[in-house]
Amino acid sequence: MAPKHRRLGFLVVLIAVFAVLFIVNRRQKQAAETADLILINGKIVTVDARFPTAKWIALRGDRIAALGSDAKGYTAHVGDKTEIIDLGGALAIPGIIESHGHFMGLGQSKTILDLTKTRSWDEIVALVGEAAKSAKPGEWIQGRGWHQEKWDRAPEPNIDGLPFHDALSKVSPGNPVVLEHASGHSALANAKAMEVSGIGRTTKDPAGGRIIRDARGNAIGAFLENAQGLLRRRDAPLSPADAEARSRKMIELACRECLVHGVTTFHDAGVSFGTVDLYKKLAGEGALPVRLYVMLGADSKALAARGLAYRMIGEFANHLTVRTIKRLIDGALGAHTAWLLEPYLDLPANDAHPTGLNTESIEEMKATAEFAIENGFQLATHAIGDRANREALDIYEAAFKAHPDKTDLRWRIEHAQHLNSADIPRFGKLGVIPAMQAIHCTSDAPYVLKRLGEKRAEEGAYVWRKLMDAGAIIPIGTDVPVEPIDPMANFFAAVTRKLKDGTTFFPGQKMTREEALRSYTANGAYAAFEAGLKGSLAPGKLADITVLSRDIMTCPEDDIPGTEVLYTIIGGKVLYHH
Repeated sequence: MAPKHRRLGFLVVLIAVFAVLFIVNRRQKQAAETADLILINGKIVTVDARFPTAKWIALRGDRIAALGSDAKGYTAHVGDKTEIIDLGGALAIPGIIESHGHFMGLGQSKTILDLTKTRSWDEIVALVGEAAKSAKPGEWIQGRGWHQEKWDRAPEPNIDGLPFHDALSKVSPGNPVVLEHASGHSALANAKAMEVSGIGRTTKDPAGGRIIRDARGNAIGAFLENAQGLLRRRDAPLSPADAEARSRKMIELACRECLVHGVTTFHDAGVSFGTVDLYKKLAGEGALPVRLYVMLGADSKALAARGLAYRMIGEFANHLTVRTIKRLIDGALGAHTAWLLEPYLDLPANDAHPTGLNTESIEEMKATAEFAIENGFQLATHAIGDRANREALDIYEAAFKAHPDKTDLRWRIEHAQHLNSADIPRFGKLGVIPAMQAIHCTSDAPYVLKRLGEKRAEEGAYVWRKLMDAGAIIPIGTDVPVEPIDPMANFFAAVTRKLKDGTTFFPGQKMTREEALRSYTANGAYAAFEAGLKGSLAPGKLADITVLSRDIMTCPEDDIPGTEVLYTIIGGKVLYHH
């Protein structure tokens, strides 16, 4: 072949090769840019100041690929396998973050007697009586959710509103019964439960707990705080396989409740090492759809022995993180066990614990703080009363001063419900996060004034606005199963502080709707060191999205509680569709 023809042939081949490479590269690029799922025709609130709203959002894999306000802009991301969901004008927000709840407790609440709607002691006794009819002899009957302040009449006889066990024992003579208060900080038991637990007149109150007794020293069946631990099951323990099956069922039920309510991440406030082991097992099996941010509930000795082995961040495709320690320094206002600086106004002057209970010693709390700060753990302390909050802040401040090289710790106080005015600025100054529950405000309000009086309540009861003005970042949750996991009821409480009778509880402390949404999304992510992954909708972040039936940012206030979750999307996958 002549040199000229050879050069021409080589040029043709070269052009053909480049053409093939161009086509292949173009197709690969198109495939790489193609979205797996696109949501269109909606109002998308991003909680990102750079682009606050959008009309469509494209998801690829478990991440957000793109979003935009040009109604047809999404078409550039459509491929042969792209699924498109028309939102029909519905509101899409970042996946809701439950910033304080009890995951196993949520699941368990679906397997025991639900006492949240009971309005009298007689009604509770009747429910237990019905359960006893079908229970096997010796089988334990459990329930949760009663609250003596929400009954329509006080039981007779009673001590501080708490009933004597006699009526309960009469309808369940052959079955131990333990009924947990809505707050989880007290319990009622029948005679059989006390008998099998070995509780009698000589049983001493444990540290941080109290057995309520009558004038003769007999237990009436009410147990506060750490005294609940005296009620111990003596029946044959479950086999390891049966125990795991029961726990798996609770987790399955909890996941379902989260998905139905649009919760994509759950801050699990205090679990055992064994529970973390089970979470890891399920996550490894792909059976943990909801993302968990887990707090270890263990004392300083147990943490020193085992804690570091359990620390993990973003394992199992960001479905499991364990980097926080949870401790309790006091109880709850409803049970008269929140630790106060001044006595409760509605307790008799001779009450044994007029200012509530300190449930964990200051020395132990300091030891836990030392372990946490030296080993890279966040510390979260349950503190409800003003004395409890002050003590926790003092412990935190001392730890921070002793370790000036440790920064951006984001230690938390869970609840921070009742504060002294002198301590409110300390949250912002120290960078301590008050992880609060808006629904607690409107749920507890009817008896807060009775417990604290108007002056103390106005000064420091659920003072979101004062805390935010002082520079604190507030994530919100429900403390489920203390309150229902329903985010719409919680959001409504945050922006209205409206009670069932239509009155408002110190309305000057309300959040705006934008602040409440941020508290339920971006602030929850910040409190978990996950702001780079979630809490707002932006390219590169996890594709966790909640779609709501109403625009809660603009609809009439009273329409907010009736808003439904239409879609719950986690990691780019639709895991719930209404």
